[in-house]
Amino acid sequence: MNTLFDKIWDAHVVQNVQDGPTQLYIDRLYCHEVTTPQAFDTLRDKGIRVFRPDHVFAMPDHNTPSDQQERIDDPVGRKQVETLEANCKEFGITHFAMGTKDNGIIHVVGPEKALSLPGMTIVCGDSHTSTHGAVGALAMGIGTSEVAEVLASQCILQAKPKSMRININGELQPGVTAKDIALYIMAQMTTSGATGYVVEYAGDTIRNLSMEGRLTLSNLSIEMGSRAGIIAPDETTFAYLKDREYAPKGEAWDKAVEEWKKLKSDDDAVFDMEVSYRAEDIKPRITYGTNPGAGIAIDECIPTLDEIPESEQAGFLSQLKYMQFEPGQKLLGTPIDYCFLGACTNGRIEDFRAFASVVKGKKKAEGVVAWLVPGSWLVRQQIIDEGIDKVLEEAGFELRLPSCSSCLAMNPDKVPAGKLSISTSNRNFVGRQGPGARTILASPLVVAASALTGVITDPRA
Repeated sequence: MNTLFDKIWDAHVVQNVQDGPTQLYIDRLYCHEVTTPQAFDTLRDKGIRVFRPDHVFAMPDHNTPSDQQERIDDPVGRKQVETLEANCKEFGITHFAMGTKDNGIIHVVGPEKALSLPGMTIVCGDSHTSTHGAVGALAMGIGTSEVAEVLASQCILQAKPKSMRININGELQPGVTAKDIALYIMAQMTTSGATGYVVEYAGDTIRNLSMEGRLTLSNLSIEMGSRAGIIAPDETTFAYLKDREYAPKGEAWDKAVEEWKKLKSDDDAVFDMEVSYRAEDIKPRITYGTNPGAGIAIDECIPTLDEIPESEQAGFLSQLKYMQFEPGQKLLGTPIDYCFLGACTNGRIEDFRAFASVVKGKKKAEGVVAWLVPGSWLVRQQIIDEGIDKVLEEAGFELRLPSCSSCLAMNPDKVPAGKLSISTSNRNFVGRQGPGARTILASPLVVAASALTGVITDPRA
């Protein structure tokens, strides 16, 4: 009667603290430059070494520029990147430095190197650690003090979350992607609908997703409040991981796969909550507000005030005021200023293939600033090997260097105040892409179609 989450959790329990949290063993800790300096300082202050440095991998990504990577001009960002490198050297941790072939966004590099494997417990001081759940791992974002706990003991004290299963069955319509699935679920459940839960995604729609699609869906789990998102590993997972750098090899691979096949919820497993959706109900989607749950199908109108509960009307109007939209407004045809393809949400090879399929043989709209940023150097090399860079170049787009880029305003790729960006990233919070910037979240297909016309465009048109 165990869920997949139960199986992974129970296999990692070191001890249950009476009337307290669980001491949970952690298989993999990822570190980037923003949330870890204080954690290393804690170890240094207490005279503690990293307990298992071979279980820890680090790389800068948030502050990394996407136009060049010879330098970081911002002194704060430069200091964070230099401090990460120094800490890794002092404590014997593997560090994938900026500009090297191993570098990229940490939530892209982990799965593509098979550092993230089925059945693992994975943590990082970053909310979108949920991404790694796509391979069948329990992956959670943690705070800086918890990062210090894991560095010191390879364990974490954690209260066990509740379990939820989200079933999606049916065939997706043309032009609908994993990003649209996630935005649809968030609109149905709200950005707090899964608070306190680990969510397992199930159903034939999920089974038919590629690994890149599953990584996108798991990445966005945190945006509805969940502790983690997880997908049971299957042949798609195994095919994706096989022969990657850190994957088991030879007989060890065969043995691992046999164990991984057991990582699924039992037929009689009981979840604390279970919801179901139909794939046929999902259309390409866009957001209109300042949280990822404030979204509509691309051919719908923003809700009218009458459609919003009275207790939520003030917040709804505040979001629209910031976005410079009106209740009941149709967003199709609205002019855009910037478009962004990338982030740990949509910075993988499949996303660039999708974007290129739309823009091939066409031209980018005049006046639209486009940032196309791979999630890793491996993805960038795949883009070049497949000739996608030539397709993009002929359409008037520039392929940039791996970085978190315009997902958040911590590097040079900032959207100016008042400008409207259509973005494949994960958050549309106030100022997320730059102070005063306005963000619409969408799939690579929607962003591509809009970049060609200069206005919000349905890729199915």
